[in-house]
Amino acid sequence: MTSSRPLTSDFVAAIDLDETGWLLDEDTGEPVAEHHLARYFAERLAPPSWATDIIVYVHGWQTSPRSAARAANRLRDLSEHAFITSPNRYPRLAEGGFRPWMLAVRWPSSSRVGRSGYEQIRERAHAMGARHGTGYAAHVIGRLLGYLDAERPNPAGAQVLANREGQWLHLVGHSFGCRFLGEAVQWAAEASLGDTLSWTVAEELPSRPFTADSMLLFQMAAPRSAFGSLFPSLLPGGDGGHDGAPLRGPVVTTYSRHDRATGFWHLRAEGERGIGHSGMASVPLEPYRIRMRRAVERYPFDNLNHRFVSIDASDFYVRGKRLNPAGAHSDHLRLESAHLLLSLADWSR
Repeated sequence: MTSSRPLTSDFVAAIDLDETGWLLDEDTGEPVAEHHLARYFAERLAPPSWATDIIVYVHGWQTSPRSAARAANRLRDLSEHAFITSPNRYPRLAEGGFRPWMLAVRWPSSSRVGRSGYEQIRERAHAMGARHGTGYAAHVIGRLLGYLDAERPNPAGAQVLANREGQWLHLVGHSFGCRFLGEAVQWAAEASLGDTLSWTVAEELPSRPFTADSMLLFQMAAPRSAFGSLFPSLLPGGDGGHDGAPLRGPVVTTYSRHDRATGFWHLRAEGERGIGHSGMASVPLEPYRIRMRRAVERYPFDNLNHRFVSIDASDFYVRGKRLNPAGAHSDHLRLESAHLLLSLADWSR
């Protein structure tokens, strides 16, 4: 399978996966050989020294490569706008600045709209991403995260906030892209390869090989109990056999009752509504439940300082609820979403 050349800039980069989840060379459209992955990442995806935050964005259903690049650009632009216009809402970011570098992970997610199309992409996402299956997305994205983690300066080196240097790593997914991130983080945490995520920043997690500073999952296309059934190794004491969790920061999910894709279609495809429509279930841990805040309202630390946070965005994610067959499933590219991402970045300091 060939791929169009990525739309890239100094601020947004992109990689493309084929239908098996393997990485494609941006010049030739051919798969990158296994033994060339590390070199390819180093040549094409070195985090720029000016960046304060590295954001890995994995798109969801019905997103073309061009649309994925636009979505990553849009989220970055909204985040920069929110920070520049109101830096007082993010005091920790204001001390060191906020200069995001966005990396979009693109995969073939287009299908017919409706149940058959939703089921087709659900099966493709599962086949591509399941780390114990025949797909490679978890392996490739896990290796990518490992490279980014190893290359970024350690943001926990200094103890004084004002003088802290380094780059923070945030994982952002939408729809089925959230599944890829969950599987990739588990793969990287469980693998013993030297080029997976490799350094420990949190003293309370000494047994973990790496950390990411936050994971924000917009309108996740997965069963409400997914974090107990599909992603157990993200949890403390999960089946990966480690004492700590592979994420330093919280796992934050959004949902909207206007999301027809993870409500109506997910119910018919998987027998229950998804996280993107009804929020996370109380399995295996009770999530902290809050409503999404307006962009002018700060998130208190206590709102986000939990292993899991389930956020009701029904007041904001509304576009498409009447006429779009998927409802408001893709209405996450909003200023309120950027505000949430910035708040996580701010509190990660």
